[in-house]
Amino acid sequence: MGRVKPIQELKRLAREPLLLTCIILVMASLFVFIVYPLFQIGRTSFFSVDGSFSVAAYKRILSGGNLLTALTNSLVLAFIVSILSTIIAYIFAYTIAYINVPLKKLFNGIAILPVISPPFVIALSAILLFGRQGFISNHLLGLQNANIYGLNGLILVQTLTYFPIAFLVLAGLLRSISPALEEASENLGASKLKTFISVTLPLSTPGIANAYLLVFIQSLADFGNPMTIGGNYTTVAREIYLQAVGSYDMQAGASLAMLLLTITMVVYAIQKFWVGKRSYVTVTGKPTSGRKLIDSGWLKHMMFGICFSLSVTVILFYILVPIGSFIQLWGINNSFTLDHYKYVFNLGQKAIVDTFTLSLIATPIAGLLGMIIAFLIVRKNFIGKKTMELVSMLSIAIPGTVLGIAYILSFNKAPLALTGTAVIIIAAFVVRAVPVGIRSGIASLQQIDPSIEEASTNLGANQSQTFFGIVLPLIKPAFFSGLVYSFVKSMTAMSAVIFLISARYNLITASILSQVESGRIGVASAYCTILIIIMIISLLILNGMLRLFGGEYDKKTKKTTNNPAGQKPLSM
Repeated sequence: MGRVKPIQELKRLAREPLLLTCIILVMASLFVFIVYPLFQIGRTSFFSVDGSFSVAAYKRILSGGNLLTALTNSLVLAFIVSILSTIIAYIFAYTIAYINVPLKKLFNGIAILPVISPPFVIALSAILLFGRQGFISNHLLGLQNANIYGLNGLILVQTLTYFPIAFLVLAGLLRSISPALEEASENLGASKLKTFISVTLPLSTPGIANAYLLVFIQSLADFGNPMTIGGNYTTVAREIYLQAVGSYDMQAGASLAMLLLTITMVVYAIQKFWVGKRSYVTVTGKPTSGRKLIDSGWLKHMMFGICFSLSVTVILFYILVPIGSFIQLWGINNSFTLDHYKYVFNLGQKAIVDTFTLSLIATPIAGLLGMIIAFLIVRKNFIGKKTMELVSMLSIAIPGTVLGIAYILSFNKAPLALTGTAVIIIAAFVVRAVPVGIRSGIASLQQIDPSIEEASTNLGANQSQTFFGIVLPLIKPAFFSGLVYSFVKSMTAMSAVIFLISARYNLITASILSQVESGRIGVASAYCTILIIIMIISLLILNGMLRLFGGEYDKKTKKTTNNPAGQKPLSM
């Protein structure tokens, strides 16, 4: 009996050739661009150049030396940054959800800055503020040999970069906690502090753990900041690049990549399957009054002061890069200049055009692929469905440097000789961006009654007509949200594509890194400023499209309706 169901499914799929073709193409794409590269990187880590089996690279890493130090450093850094980021994020989230303070839109807006900026804007600002010629370190404090490079600099930069990620997780969770339990605690005589410790904090434990683990993964996989400001403090993502590109020791690079991948996969599994499934349900069908916000007292003033100070600090870090792009030589010759922009538009124009062009190509592919996979997962039953879901979401847990070295190992010879072509860069963009589109699409489809699609089929529409004529219009908000994220991720991609650039195709982020390594901070700042401007304009256009096409626009109310997914555009 166990074999009847698969046979029946195969017969049913044979009667739907379009669906079968779609499933085969999606599975083939996932295999070629995710499974096969991971297999190749695992294989390379266990086989030496002459093809013989060897665990020498792993022994070399685990026996001590620079490689083990890099791995240990990464874990220490991720541990510290995750704690600090989660604490700061909780303060922000609690302030917005529980306290009546002004400037809440400003505090919420801070969360969007790391999304639209290159991966090392904060690091550049840290150099301008606290470097040897830094505005604060040299000009205000008079320190002659200030050193922002190393562990302390990385902690500062990564915390400011990643706490918004934790904030996004915690803000929604704290807002969703029903006030009924907290009111009951206070009615029984508990103080606000006691209520917070015994009710609010335990209820938010899953969110805290989720936020911590997400930041932990981001810190471990970070490549741009350690390359920019790491100094002598080596990290595993940086060491993978140096081993593979600098020393061309592919086995050592692959072994480090496998260790990093194993750690991130374990952490992701904990976050997804253990913490993610823990739930403290407080919202029931019974009506409850709205939460009474704290409107006075020392707590309000203290929390507002902390959030305001951090927000100003983050904004200062982001504003400093555009300012630095107009300074001749920061700290030495502070005269105004346009030379950095002339250099970028004369010699660096190709990187801007290449990045924008390849991102434009990758964005609709990632958006449409995400919706197709979401549709197959939610609406269809077929052999390998669970495998498709697992593999398609796998790239969330794959660090960019791991994916980059995996692509180099997989696509540098026939029959898949893609190294140096636009295809391999576009594939990396799509693989990195598509999981968010899939999750968004799944969430939208789960809110739509399947009977709508059944009615279309009963009226004679085929699978293609039903998907493009019925399903896709209904999940347009999720589709456009996926497009926004895909474009943002592609334009600011760094760690994966640094392995894949060539003389034919260069990218802005790689050019920024090259300028930083050469000490041309002004040119790097100009590149970052141009990239941020491109991102803001593109996001405004995409958000306008989302508002226009995400549903029926009501001219009277000036609101978009017919939005079954409840999706909101990425607000600026």
